[in-house]
Amino acid sequence: MSSPSACVLLDGLRWSAADARPLFSDLTLHLQSGRMGLVGRNGSGKTTLLRLIAGDLPPEGGRVQVSGRLGWMRQEVASAAHLTVADLFGVAPALARLRRIERGVATDTDLAEADWTLPARIEAALQRCGVSVAPEEPLVPLSGGQRTRVALAAQIFQAPDILLLDEPTNTLDAEGHAMVRGLLRDWRGLALVVSHDRALLEEMDAIVELRAGGAQRYAGPYSRYRAERDMELAAAYQDLHEAEKTRKETLRRAQDATERKARRDSQGRAARASRSQPKVLLDKAKERAEASKGAGVRLREARRTEAEAALADTRERIEVLEPIQMEIPATGLRNQTRLVALQHITAGYGPHTVLRDFSLEITGPERIAVMGPNGCGKTTLLSLILGHLEPHAGHITRPAEAALLDQHLSLLKSDKTLLENYLRLNPDVGAQDAHAALARFRFRASEALWQAAALSSGQRLRAGLACTLARPTPPPLLVLDEPTNHLDLEGLEALEAALLGYDGALIVVSHDSAFLDRIALTRRLVLPSQRSGSGINSLSSPGGS
Repeated sequence: MSSPSACVLLDGLRWSAADARPLFSDLTLHLQSGRMGLVGRNGSGKTTLLRLIAGDLPPEGGRVQVSGRLGWMRQEVASAAHLTVADLFGVAPALARLRRIERGVATDTDLAEADWTLPARIEAALQRCGVSVAPEEPLVPLSGGQRTRVALAAQIFQAPDILLLDEPTNTLDAEGHAMVRGLLRDWRGLALVVSHDRALLEEMDAIVELRAGGAQRYAGPYSRYRAERDMELAAAYQDLHEAEKTRKETLRRAQDATERKARRDSQGRAARASRSQPKVLLDKAKERAEASKGAGVRLREARRTEAEAALADTRERIEVLEPIQMEIPATGLRNQTRLVALQHITAGYGPHTVLRDFSLEITGPERIAVMGPNGCGKTTLLSLILGHLEPHAGHITRPAEAALLDQHLSLLKSDKTLLENYLRLNPDVGAQDAHAALARFRFRASEALWQAAALSSGQRLRAGLACTLARPTPPPLLVLDEPTNHLDLEGLEALEAALLGYDGALIVVSHDSAFLDRIALTRRLVLPSQRSGSGINSLSSPGGS
C-alpha cells in the first residue's frame, strides 16, 4: 500500500492566525515515509499545518514541497445533502458509467472506459473499515462514526503516497479505534496523524510536537516521547534553579558594590572637609572614582540583564513543557445520597426504541463508564438522566443537580467571550474570580476576552471544562459525553488528574480506554449493539479494571 518514497518538506514556513498571532514563525521540517504523530497544545496550529501541507492554505512565507500523491481525511467529514459515498471515494462518474451499461443505455465511450473492478474494490475498502453501505447512499443519514469509517475507506481505496489524518478516532467506538490502528500498521508511505489517542500514537514511528512557532521531532512512539519530554522538563527546572541563584547572586553583588561606593564617597567628603590632602589630589581621586563607578554600573547592569534574560528563558521553557493544572472544588457529596434512579425505562426517538426495560441507580460518588458500540443508546441514556428526554415507559427520579459537558459544547454561546460565558453560567461569581478560574485552565489575562466562536475545537472544550468544573461549588453529578475528543494530550492528562480529585459522581461516555483506565471507575455499564439484542452488562470495577 502506497509508496515508500513520499516526503513533505517545510522550509522556513510562516503563518499567522486570524487574530494576527503567529502560529509558525520559521518552521522547518522534513518528513519522509513512516507514521508521524502530530501533537501540540490546542491552538498550536495542528489542523492549520495539515491545510498548508494539503495546499488548502497558501503560506505567508517559506515553502511547502510535497513529493507524492496526497490524501487528506479532515476532522469533520463533509456531509452536504447532495454528497454520496461514491462522491467521497471520487468515483461517482465512473459508477454512473457502469450503471448506464447495466441499463443498456451506454455510449461507446462508456464501454471503452468502463472499470469493471470498481464495485469490488469499493466494497473491499468499505469492508476493511467495518462499514456496510451502498456506494450511492447519501452521507447525511450516516452517523458520525459511519462517516468516519467511509472517509477512511475512501483513503484506502485511493491509496495515496502521503496520508493526512485529523483526529481519525474521534467519533469511533473501541472497535473503530482498533481498526484505525490496524490500518496504520499496514501503511507503507508517509502518514501524518493529528491525534490525542495515546493508543494510536503508540503506533507511530515518530512524534512531532508543535510549540513556540516551530516544531520539535522525537523518535519513537508516544511513550518514548513522554519520557524524553519529562526529562526536558526536569532539566528546565534545574536550569530555573540555577538561573534564580545567578540572578540572586548578581543582585547581591550589585548591592555590595553600591554600599562600597557609598562608603568611599563618605570618606571622600570627610577628607575634603578636613582639608588633610591637597585639593588637586582629591579631585583626581574623585575623577577616578566617577570613571570606575560608570564602568561598574554598566558591567553590573549587563550582568543583571543577562541574568534576567536567562531566568525569563527558563520560565518560558517550563511554560511550554509544564502540564495544565485543573483544580475542582469539593461538592461534599455523601455516600448515601441518591442522585438519579431509572426504573424499567423504555426510550427512544419516535417509533425507534433504543433502550428497553432498562434500570439504573446512582448513589454517592460512583464513577460509571457507559460503553458500547456506536448507536447502542449511550447518548440516549445521558439525555434521560439529564431530563432532556422523557421515556416512553418507566419512571425516572432526578433529585440532584447534574451538569453536562457534551462533545458539541452546547453550553457555550459562540457570540460571547469566555468571560461572559463563565459569568452567564456562574452568575454568583465576580469578574476577578472568573478570571482566576479561566486562568487555571490556561486562559490568562486578555485571553479571557476571546470570542468563543474564534476558538479551536480543543480550546472550546477547555473553555467548557473551565465553565463546568471551575465553579465555586461543582454539581454533585457530572455527566461527560466524549470529553476527550478535542483535548490536547496535556489537557487530557490534566483532566484525568482533576477528575481523580473530584468528590462527586461521574457518568462518562468515552471510547478512550486509556482515559477510562485512569479515572478510578467503580462500574462499567456495557450497552449491547442494537443488532445483538443481548442484555445490558453492568460490571463492577473498583480498580477501574
